[in-house]
Amino acid sequence: MAKGHRSQIKRERNANKDTRPSAKLSYARVSVQKACFVLDAIRGKDVATALAILEYNPRYASSLIKKLLESAVANAENNNGMNPENLYVAECYANKGPTMKRVKPRAQGRAYRIEKRTSHITVVLDER
Repeated sequence: MAKGHRSQIKRERNANKDTRPSAKLSYARVSVQKACFVLDAIRGKDVATALAILEYNPRYASSLIKKLLESAVANAENNNGMNPENLYVAECYANKGPTMKRVKPRAQGRAYRIEKRTSHITVVLDER
């Protein structure tokens, strides 16, 4: 097969694929800045500690990230056969999603724009 053939390119791309268990939440209704406050608190921690931090964190994003972390642990257990006690949060980050633009009526016929931001949150686990 030729080097530039589509199947060859796909085969090479899949060979470099990351095999670590992960979970991704797309279009979460929380801004990236607010999600990053919570993600910074759990980065590098083991799963049990991270879940405890998320359980008692008062921010809205912590409930979303807790559910996402539990999903990543289930992926590791069921798909990769890993032991949940040996897992830790290797990577966690939030990328910017599309912004919903809304209009708020103001005095004297003016209109202010309200931007409802979304984010794509990713949690990647690894084994110690």
